[in-house]
Amino acid sequence: MFNKLFKKSKNEEELTNNQEEVITKKESEDTNDISDDNIEQSKTGFFGRLKEGLEKTRRGISDKVDDIIKSYQKIDEELFEDLEEVLIMADVGLETTERIIEDVKDKVKERKLTEASEIKSILKEELKEILEDVEGKSKLNINPSPAIILVVGVNGVGKTTTIGKLAYRFREEGKKVLLSAGDTFRAAAIEQLSEWANRANVDIISHSEGSDPAAVIFDGIQAAKARNMDILICDTAGRLHNKKNLMNELNKIFRIVGREYPNATKEVLLVVDATTGQNAVMQAKVFKEACNITGIALTKLDGTAKGGVIFAVQSELNVPVKLVGVGEGINDLQDFDPENFVDAIFPE
Repeated sequence: MFNKLFKKSKNEEELTNNQEEVITKKESEDTNDISDDNIEQSKTGFFGRLKEGLEKTRRGISDKVDDIIKSYQKIDEELFEDLEEVLIMADVGLETTERIIEDVKDKVKERKLTEASEIKSILKEELKEILEDVEGKSKLNINPSPAIILVVGVNGVGKTTTIGKLAYRFREEGKKVLLSAGDTFRAAAIEQLSEWANRANVDIISHSEGSDPAAVIFDGIQAAKARNMDILICDTAGRLHNKKNLMNELNKIFRIVGREYPNATKEVLLVVDATTGQNAVMQAKVFKEACNITGIALTKLDGTAKGGVIFAVQSELNVPVKLVGVGEGINDLQDFDPENFVDAIFPE
């Protein structure tokens, strides 16, 4: 079964050699989601928005698990094989799926369970443990101030949108926020981030297109210190030709941050696109090799039925998911809560 389900795509095979292969088809990020109508808080609340945003994933996992359970009376090996297939098709990943199924089997044996109807609660329990079993905290590390957030990731994953929504949130919380437009290579990146800065009512430091990203970060740090800012959020270039270029560019930026802002609380946030499935895992692995990632923002979960990739990303990298994007609204970038996330996929 695994051989049928897990043939590597051409993109997966070429990813580590050429990151441009995994960039989504549209070259610039959509900024239509920053309209005034979307600034209003959703009346359904955060958990309600999470459930709505995960609707496709819920249909891809929970509904199929329910169908499997209904077709079995007793727990047997065939039931476990069907559960494996559901998880793999939801992009949970082969390695993580095997771990989940083995742990579920162990719990079934320990608790002497025999009825198929008892499997769902055990599976939910295991999925929550997978998301909670990771080093580090799941909240953004921005205290004490001043804090600097370096946002990394390939083009098209939603870096600019994530930065804009974070800036808006922090500004609403009463924090003084400054943006630094370090993605100087992608066409219109500076203009798009400037539009977000305007929408969030925060200042931005930028240079001309094609400038040295590290120089922009340097100026951003100097401005943040001079203006006594609480949080500096830095965009970084996502046009990557190979891993060596990535490492060199990020290392230069980190040296500047270490030298010019040594006392700042630091967060290195990797943005990955959930709709890219296992490519999101591979992107994360490359960036983890290039820099010390402290957290992950998983975007566009509302656009895929394969939101199970979150389990693979967190389990295989041992880096906490800290933010999830579950819609286009400015309030749809949420702090990640493992229990709420699984409950949204498996509602009572």
